Amino acid sequence: MAAAAVTMVLWASAFVSIRSAAPHFSPGALALGRLLVGVAVLAAIMGLRREGLPPRGAWPGIVISGLLWFGLYMVALNWGEEEVDAGTAALLIGIGPILIALLSGYLLKEGFPSRLLAGMAVSFAGAAVVGFATADSGDESSVVGVLLCLVAALGFAGGVVSQKYALKHATPLQATTFGCAVATVATLPFSYQLVNEVADAPAQATLNMIYLGAFPTALAFTTWAYALSKLSAGSLSSTTYAVPALAIGISWIFLGEVPTLLAFLGGLLCLAGVAVSRSKPRSRAAVPSAPAAGTPTDADAAPAPATGQR
Repeated sequence: MAAAAVTMVLWASAFVSIRSAAPHFSPGALALGRLLVGVAVLAAIMGLRREGLPPRGAWPGIVISGLLWFGLYMVALNWGEEEVDAGTAALLIGIGPILIALLSGYLLKEGFPSRLLAGMAVSFAGAAVVGFATADSGDESSVVGVLLCLVAALGFAGGVVSQKYALKHATPLQATTFGCAVATVATLPFSYQLVNEVADAPAQATLNMIYLGAFPTALAFTTWAYALSKLSAGSLSSTTYAVPALAIGISWIFLGEVPTLLAFLGGLLCLAGVAVSRSKPRSRAAVPSAPAAGTPTDADAAPAPATGQR
């Protein structure tokens, strides 16, 4: 689906922007700045489309997804990436789609399709290869960093499942806008840090933060919500394994970072797993059953040729 593809490309591009902005912003300030831009863009779109408040039944899912995904996930991931190398972070975050498949299979009654689970296993193996290829052997990942990345993965999983509940009542734009607003309120304690750091940050870092809010947050989360309203949570979450492969390609094009052969192969493995999880079993052609005993056949039903014709 086009919406899912747009989401994956924009989320992959976020890794390049975060790399540029993160040295100049603390984790909480970067998350708040990104959310402020995102909610401003989304509010403008809401005004143009004249969409009002979500129905009451959508609010529990919106609030939980806003706190867990838009809020906790962003802060924990930003913080965790300061404590662990990018490869380790990617590997740990790769647990998120597996958790989503398990939670949605049980809580949302989506079941556990064999192709989905097999594809996720292949993609997770690919993410592990990418993580190993990009790991910094000179640094030791801290326990705190590992735990923060695991918290981010849990926030991602819980947020997606909660948003799926919200989308039963709200439109994708409503679920995204108000989820982003909830997270913005939750991260307001980082306002003082954000104001001070924006004043000292170079223009490029601030522009990258604005880009993160406008595109990987406002646009990509909306297209994600639209895709989530059409697909099962487990099936859609499997497509996020394409992000590491796309991020490698974007870094190669825009940063000149040529991937190692191992990272390239790991990216291909991620994409192969996504293809497996999104594939459908072949439908077997129906084999005509033999007529039951005593059932007249076409030959029996055909009229016998007339005799003694003139």
